[in-house]
Formats: sequence, structure tokens, C-alpha cells
Amino acid sequence: MSSATDKIKGLANEAAGNVKQAVGKATGNDKLQAEGFAQERKGEVQQAVGKAKDAVKNVADAVKKGVDKV
Repeated sequence: MSSATDKIKGLANEAAGNVKQAVGKATGNDKLQAEGFAQERKGEVQQAVGKAKDAVKNVADAVKKGVDKV
């Protein structure tokens, strides 16, 4: 997956997780609330992976530019 895809999927999972948590809390459904919490964490991890991919690409690009100057 590309970094953008990871970030988009992460945002979607965070949003869905937040909704599940809210519905679970409102209805007293502990299982749904827990699922929402887990999904939100999954989204946070996906976003972090996307940001890490961007960082690695930026470093690789910077190294390549430095090598091209030599």
C-alpha cells in the first residue's frame, strides 16, 4: 500500500471506531464499544505506517539528491 492509502484507511478506521464506541456507549453495548476502541487504535497505527513510509521516502530522496551532486 502507498503511504496515502495507509493514511486514508487509517482515518476511515479511526472514524468508524469512534462511531462504534459512541453507539456502544449510548446503548450500553460493551462489546461494540471495545470493538470501536480496537478499530480506532488500528487506524492510528495505519496512519503512523503511512507517515513512516513518507519519512523513509523523504530520506531516500534526500540521499539520492546528495549522490547526484557528487
